[in-house]
Amino acid sequence: MQWDDETVLVTGGAGFIGSHLTEHLLELGCNVIIADSFSRGSPRNVEHLLNDVELRTVDLTTHKGCIKATEGVDHVFHLAASVGGIHYIQRENVGGLTPSVLMNQHMLEAARINDVDRFLFASSACIYRQQHDDLNRFSEDQAIPANPHSTYGWAKVVGEVACQAYHDDCDLNTAMVRIFNCYGPRESLDPDSSHVIPSLCRKVIEEPDGGSIELFGDGSQQRGFIYVTDLAEGMVRAIEKKADGDPINLGNGDEVVSINELAKTIVDISGKDIAIEHDLSKPTGTDKYAADDAKMKDELDWEPSIRLEDGLREVYDWAAEELNAEGTAVKAGGTQ
Repeated sequence: MQWDDETVLVTGGAGFIGSHLTEHLLELGCNVIIADSFSRGSPRNVEHLLNDVELRTVDLTTHKGCIKATEGVDHVFHLAASVGGIHYIQRENVGGLTPSVLMNQHMLEAARINDVDRFLFASSACIYRQQHDDLNRFSEDQAIPANPHSTYGWAKVVGEVACQAYHDDCDLNTAMVRIFNCYGPRESLDPDSSHVIPSLCRKVIEEPDGGSIELFGDGSQQRGFIYVTDLAEGMVRAIEKKADGDPINLGNGDEVVSINELAKTIVDISGKDIAIEHDLSKPTGTDKYAADDAKMKDELDWEPSIRLEDGLREVYDWAAEELNAEGTAVKAGGTQ
C-alpha cells in the first residue's frame, strides 16, 4: 500500500498515541488531518507538527462533527475515546461509556457517507476477562463471550461489533487493533489518571535518594508493554494488511514483567537508592495479562523492536525533563 499523498485522519491526534502515529504517517508522506477536542489531548503534543498537518477542532460525539472531520479523507485512524488510568477504567460510570460509543458510531457512519476507504478502530486489551493460562496470555478468540471489567471495555466491545457490521454490510474496510499496555513519551503524568509507567517514573523522579515509593497491591501483577513508536508502526501495518473486519492484538508478548520488576528497573535507571513498598488496599487491575501475539506476527508479518529497558530510559528522561520544566514554571509563578 502506497501512503504518499494519501489523506489520513487521526482522531485523538493530539493525544499520547495519536501524536506519535501522526509523526509516523507524516514520515510516510501522508497528508494528515488531526481531529481533537483537546479534552484530553494536549496542544503541546502536536505544536511541532502544526505546520505540517490540518487541525479540525470538532466534537466527535456528534454526527455533524464526524461528518466535518471525515470530509475529503481517504483513511481513518480512530483513536479518540473517553479514557484514563486504573482509577478511571475500573469505575462503573456512564462517562466511560457514552462518549466513546457515540464517537465510534458517528465516526463509522461518517466514514460510510464520505466514502472513506479504510478505517482503523483502536480497541483495547480491556475487552478481555476470561482466564487462559497461568499468564493470561489472551488470544483474539477469547473476547467471546464478552465480559469486560469496565464500562471502558464494554465501549470497545460495542465499537468492534459496529466495525464488523460496517465491514460486512457497507463494504467499509475496517481494521481493529486490541492495544496492550502502550507506553512512551507524552503520556499523562497526572498522578490521578496516569498509567503505571509514567506514574512510577514520576514517583521515582520526585522521591529523594534514600526514600521509598509505594506500589498498588503486592507488585506481582504481570504485564507486557509495547513502546509507542512500535505501536504506531503496528497500527499502520494493521490497516494495510488486516482491514478485513477481524480484530487483532497489538502488543509485546516477548517481554513480560511484574510491576515489582518494572519499578526496580526504573529505580535502577534513576541511579537512586529507593526502597519499594506496597499498599495492598489499592486497586491492582487484572493480576496477569499479556498479548498472545502469534496472529499478529503471522498475519502482519511484524513484531515490536524496542526493548523494554531502552523504552523505559526514554520515558524516564522525558518525564524528568517535563517535571523539571513544570517545577521551574511553578517556582517562577510564585516569585511574581
